This record gives sequence, C-alpha cells and structure tokens, in this order.
Amino acid sequence: MQYEEVKLKRVFVLRLEQGEVVHKTIEDFAKEKGIKSGVLLMLGGIDHGSRLVVGPEDGSKRPVVPMYQAIDNVREVCGVGTIFLDDEDNPLLHMHISTGREDSTITGCIRSGVITWQILEVVLFELECRDARRRLDPELGFKLLQITGLT
Repeated sequence: MQYEEVKLKRVFVLRLEQGEVVHKTIEDFAKEKGIKSGVLLMLGGIDHGSRLVVGPEDGSKRPVVPMYQAIDNVREVCGVGTIFLDDEDNPLLHMHISTGREDSTITGCIRSGVITWQILEVVLFELECRDARRRLDPELGFKLLQITGLT
C-alpha cells in the first residue's frame, strides 16, 4: 500500500451543460484553476452517444483490453472520481459512474466519452497533495495512481 496524508484546499461546484464531454470539461477546468489533485462527486443526466468502459475482456491478460458499452438513450447518473496530474503535468480524471434508465443499470468508467444531458452537477474537492501522480504502467497499458516519497 502507498499513502500520503493530504489536506483539503478549495471546493468548487460545477454545472456541466448539454453536450459537454465530462472528462474533457473537468480536466480543462482543473488545468485552468491549477488543480493538481482532488476528489469529485457527480449527479445528473447523460446523453445518448456516451460510451463507458465496463471492464477488461480478460482480467488476467496484459496489457488490459477494455470492454465498451454504448449509451443509446438519456440516463440518470451518479458518480465518484479522483483527479491527479500525470507525468506531463496534465490533470487526469478517473471517474466511475452508475447510470440507470427504468430497470436497467450500467456501471463503468467515463474515460471513453460521456456526454452531459441538460446538466451534471459536480462538486470538486481540491486536495493539497505532494507526491501523487498518474504514471503509465507499461504492463497494464494505462496510467495508475502512484504515491512516491513515502513509505
């Protein structure tokens, strides 16, 4: 296990609007505000044309081959995520959502493109964090949270 004790800095409330791509909008906001790390809560609706990562094809295969689920209609959504800088100093969001319509629920990662329907409410809690970054794990093939400098 890796860890770092962090402190709460600023808190932002965001309203994402119709058609905005969630991860791009939040990452652009974080870059503009100089946010290096944080935790996010999200609530609202997503639009058809969104796409989720819903698991690896084979959990033991390396590199990981993701599975995708297209969203074909408007759906309710709630989610939680974290944001940390990568090695190029870009804020990189990792957020999972559960989304439903009638009696159907899908859970997955928003990285492949989730589109706002009407509004999404996001609360972003900025953290004061020194040693956490998202670094490429060559074996898995994607960027993982790494906490360095602490034991």
